[in-house]
Amino acid sequence: MKNGHYAFDFTVDGSLFGEMESVEVKDAECGVHVEMERTQTALQLSVAISGKAVVECDRCLDDCDIPIDYEGNLTVHLSEQEGEYDGEQMWIAPGEEFSLAQYIYESVIISLPYRRVHAEGECDPDMMSRFTPVTEE
Repeated sequence: MKNGHYAFDFTVDGSLFGEMESVEVKDAECGVHVEMERTQTALQLSVAISGKAVVECDRCLDDCDIPIDYEGNLTVHLSEQEGEYDGEQMWIAPGEEFSLAQYIYESVIISLPYRRVHAEGECDPDMMSRFTPVTEE
């Protein structure tokens, strides 16, 4: 690619999370928009991910859709120098191909809330009937 500004739009689904052997995300349907500025020494990427991920509900253990809305930046240094990928920066040799798969996977995972539950009243009623409410006495 020549130096300049580029934009990409694509979707990711559950296959990405299967390839990454995710135990958290069972399926997904997310749109990804990438704005990229290429210079002689780096790629500056702005990434926006929106859609949903299917995870196990912490309350009823049924599948639960969690909305995903992520925006982040990644700098890809084009250099023979090696550096550690830290989620915000990575290094590749000039001309080497790279994939955003790991970055997208990590971005969706960190977008998930700590508590993953259905909206009130949407949990599996059969499973919920097995629980005894705790009352203060």
